[in-house]
Amino acid sequence: MQAFTQFEALVAPIDRVNVDTDAILPKQFLKSIRRSGFGPNLFDTWRYLDEGQPDQDCATRPLNPDFVLNQPRYQGAGILLCRDNFGCGSSREHAPWALEDFGIRVLIGPSFADIFFNNCFKNGLLPIVLPPAEVEALFAAVGATEGYRLAVDLREQSVSLPDGRQLRFEVEPFRKHCLLDGIDNIGLTLQHAERIRDFESARQAAEPWVFAGQAPA
Repeated sequence: MQAFTQFEALVAPIDRVNVDTDAILPKQFLKSIRRSGFGPNLFDTWRYLDEGQPDQDCATRPLNPDFVLNQPRYQGAGILLCRDNFGCGSSREHAPWALEDFGIRVLIGPSFADIFFNNCFKNGLLPIVLPPAEVEALFAAVGATEGYRLAVDLREQSVSLPDGRQLRFEVEPFRKHCLLDGIDNIGLTLQHAERIRDFESARQAAEPWVFAGQAPA
């Protein structure tokens, strides 16, 4: 998993409440567990004027000019500004995979669905919860200022605005540690690889009948 320390990027607003994971990545694209290649289908139903299918070349599909991520001023956005309950619906981990593959590393909103919130941290994304008034002010600023950018510092738990002001956010210490060091669940397990091998060796010696026909550990 890619470590997260500081990130500065253009902000794009998704001005809709209750955006579910099927809107983030529609169901027909859940046929792979590669973790990559989902970016072209992020918000597929909203981004394109046709219904996309797996393995279809998105470069030839008609874009919806009214969708925010298709507008020239938001090209290259790396921070997504969200409304309440972003990421609700099914628990598909493909949703944060698609966001990360598209180039989104930070999401800012007043609330996120619990499973989606957890999946973001497990896949190198930082979901930031801010008070509704601060989120509303950011929506107004993004709408009024083309090229609006924010700088996020995870270690300091701060969001720096273009005028120099800073917004503070909370993050659970263990999640912060994993993001800063780029450690996902597999990485956490591998940190104990030697102890796991020792346990397996001891169990094989104590209960050899369980491992009959297998090579020694």
